[in-house]
Amino acid sequence: MQIRLPRPRGRWLAGVAAFAVLAGAGTWTAVADDAAPAVHREDRVHSMPGAEIDTSYFTGGGSERRPAVLLGHGFGGSKEDVRAQAEQLARDGYAVLTWSARGFGRSTGQIGLNDPEREVKDVSRLIDWLAKRPEVTLDADGDPRVGMSGSSYGGAISLLGAAYDRRVDAIAPQITYWNLADALFPDGVFKKLWAGIFFSTGSAATLDTAPGGGRVQPGTPEEPPAGEAPSGQDQAAAAPEGTAAPAPANPAGCGPFEPALCAMYERVAVAGKPDAEARELLESRSPSAVGDRIRTPALIVQGRSDSLFPLSHADAMAKTIRANGAPVAVDWIAGGHDGGDRETGRVEGRIGDWFDRYLKQDKSVDTGPAFRVSRTGGVDSTDGQALLRGATGPAYPGLTDGTRQFALTGREQRFSNPAGGTPPAISAVPGLSGGAGALSSLGIGLSLDFPGQFASFASKPLDTSVRITGSPTVRVKVASDSGDAVLFAKVYDVGPDGRQQVLPSQLVAPVRVEDAKDGKEVELTLPAVDHEVDAGHRLRLVLSATDLGYASPAAPATYTVSLAGQLAVPTAPAVKTQAAGLPWWVWAMPAAGALVAAALLLTARRRALAPPPDAERAEVPLEITGLSKKYSRSADRYAVRDLSFRVEKGQVLGLLGPNGAGKTTTLRMLMGLIRPDAGEIRVFGHAIRPGAPVLSRVGAFVEGAGFLPHLSGRDNLELYWQATGRPAADAHIDEALEIAGLGDALARAVRTYSQGMRQRLAIAQAMLGMPDLLILDEPTNGLDPPQIREMRDVMIRYAEGGRTVIVSSHLLSEVEQSCTHLVVMDRGRLVQAGPVAEITGESDTLLVTVDGEVPEPLVEKIAALPGIGSAVRTGDGLLVRLDGASATEMITELVRLDVPLTGVGPHRRLEDAFLTLIGGSA
Repeated sequence: MQIRLPRPRGRWLAGVAAFAVLAGAGTWTAVADDAAPAVHREDRVHSMPGAEIDTSYFTGGGSERRPAVLLGHGFGGSKEDVRAQAEQLARDGYAVLTWSARGFGRSTGQIGLNDPEREVKDVSRLIDWLAKRPEVTLDADGDPRVGMSGSSYGGAISLLGAAYDRRVDAIAPQITYWNLADALFPDGVFKKLWAGIFFSTGSAATLDTAPGGGRVQPGTPEEPPAGEAPSGQDQAAAAPEGTAAPAPANPAGCGPFEPALCAMYERVAVAGKPDAEARELLESRSPSAVGDRIRTPALIVQGRSDSLFPLSHADAMAKTIRANGAPVAVDWIAGGHDGGDRETGRVEGRIGDWFDRYLKQDKSVDTGPAFRVSRTGGVDSTDGQALLRGATGPAYPGLTDGTRQFALTGREQRFSNPAGGTPPAISAVPGLSGGAGALSSLGIGLSLDFPGQFASFASKPLDTSVRITGSPTVRVKVASDSGDAVLFAKVYDVGPDGRQQVLPSQLVAPVRVEDAKDGKEVELTLPAVDHEVDAGHRLRLVLSATDLGYASPAAPATYTVSLAGQLAVPTAPAVKTQAAGLPWWVWAMPAAGALVAAALLLTARRRALAPPPDAERAEVPLEITGLSKKYSRSADRYAVRDLSFRVEKGQVLGLLGPNGAGKTTTLRMLMGLIRPDAGEIRVFGHAIRPGAPVLSRVGAFVEGAGFLPHLSGRDNLELYWQATGRPAADAHIDEALEIAGLGDALARAVRTYSQGMRQRLAIAQAMLGMPDLLILDEPTNGLDPPQIREMRDVMIRYAEGGRTVIVSSHLLSEVEQSCTHLVVMDRGRLVQAGPVAEITGESDTLLVTVDGEVPEPLVEKIAALPGIGSAVRTGDGLLVRLDGASATEMITELVRLDVPLTGVGPHRRLEDAFLTLIGGSA
């Protein structure tokens, strides 16, 4: 239950968040991908008053000074959630510090919900540490140039860091809160479902022992850092004092929460509504308490699909920070805490631009529009994902810009609050809606109101379409026979037939009306949304007595509601949707065709015909002869060179080699994805060319498979097979599934699958049609040991039916247990091929055990002896490969060199054999 932020920058990814509520000495490690420069990571534990804070520090190459960035994580997560973003920022020229907040990851201490006296001071102490780093840019002595970003819980600490420590120079908070009391107790109504999930998750958290050693037991209050001056005292503002709360009734159930927070939650949950002390406690730890101090350039990213921290929180942030004189940009993304597309690649790219402008002080950088909102423009037929288009405005419009009035009709209506508040109406369902708010923009409604529990008022059909951008408002008169009323206001988009209705973003506005015995007129502010209502549709105002996500009064009551004004709808007319560009293929295909035609005319080349099938090799699954491939960017180096080997039926062949050995290039040529420069690949006697018919007998799983998350595993497989155009009877789905061993999980949505189940479903997809040759590239990536064992069994069972499996893997122990034969490659060449037993136990490779350690110069002398192919030190002694010499001759020479022998025998471990073979190929 955490927000994870995979990035690299500039890459569009579909981010699906299952749930997020708020959302010593160092060790250097190199982290890099194939095309990016290396990033160095230093893990360090910082001792803070009452806690040990686990951090990671990322820097790229170069010796010049650079700005720093602090990245916070979501509630329930840890520093590892933002690692990918940190690495990319480091490559982009920043020094990046990530940390696990108190009570999370491997950090100790108690969760204080960004307590100014604890979590916020931790940030200032981390900034102190950055100020001492020689690679970090300083604006003054002790003042590093630093930005902050994070999602949810990490977004709030970004705002609080800027408020309490003036050394923070730029911030980019994402899907976070402005006033936590308003988030959990909106208009005095208890948001019980989100609050319950939040406190249950935090209370059940287990604190790992941090690398620094300390641990704070759950329920044990920390001693405040009495008498300690705030870190960076000359720059950091003093924090307001929070309100003390009584000890919780159940301190053992607090987990790592501060007891005062536990007591507050238990008190509110039992009462069903917040009290003044609860509001004061949460407000004191919210950015809103110190909003007048935030004078830092702020990029505010908030989610449209978010019933936890709705758009009104971003609105309050933007207005307050702009009033302080700081630059502000607002970006409404499609997803949020209720799911949907978090637009990770685009958002992190924009955050990088924001920091380039305000931390690197590069005035040429375009930080994007002052306001942007992502709007849904249909569904991509290839992957089922919503298509997004940006709408932008020259200024942030707020939530009431361009208001239009719509008359509603409906008589005065009476309805009831049922005893116990059940059954409740349904709008958003935290953690289960799976992006239902995003689906509402596609015309899919998931809400439910119970008869007798709501009043309804509707407009006439709209003459033209209307885009709602902001918070609608309406005045109503409310009476309650109990004196008080709790209502949930929402505006539906109702289709022409009156039956289909959609609740935009699945959002409702709770309101508590007090002293309403004789009737009371109130203005309702409905949830902020961005939603287009088509012409011919109606707007329908519903006031319900219950909602699943909130606490309604337990006592039954009767409410009477009537209209007291029109529905005011904001339209933000200055916000314009970007024109949809033509698909790339509309203009690219004619141009490409013209280029191809010109090339054919100029070169007069004719496409080479594939060689005829070889009947003698019709039963050979794979034979590679003299295969070579050189990429254009590495003209002096072959990716694959003179590779030849043969695979027979029933074999499980392991393709081994270090990174850069040419394994992936070989598999890509085998599948017809790229052409070799020389040599030949034959599958069942047929030469491989792109689109060769024989490839229908080949199944492949390379770099994972994409599935539609809302469909079941079986439905995904059936759709995939339909796309091949082959008869359904040829799919053999049941056979593939039996081998994959998914069982009852096939009927569940793929989004509920574990990583291991997804891997097995991908294997089953590769097995559809029961191909005679199955190719698996790193099938055990991301699996735990039990799942790896299951994957091993899948491969063995498949080959037992007389078929052939080729698997590329770095897990040598698994290869040794699951494969019957091996092909070892290094630097594009074949090193050795044959049965596993022959390679691991070959007679010309001996394990020489010695008394003590053999010095490296002596190892070199042994390797240089006549008849010796190689000598490599291991933990047990030496691995010596014979190349002409006999074992007796080798022993004689070792004795002559005074090697302290204790034993000689054949080695049996694949790891040792692999290292010997690779060493011998150098």
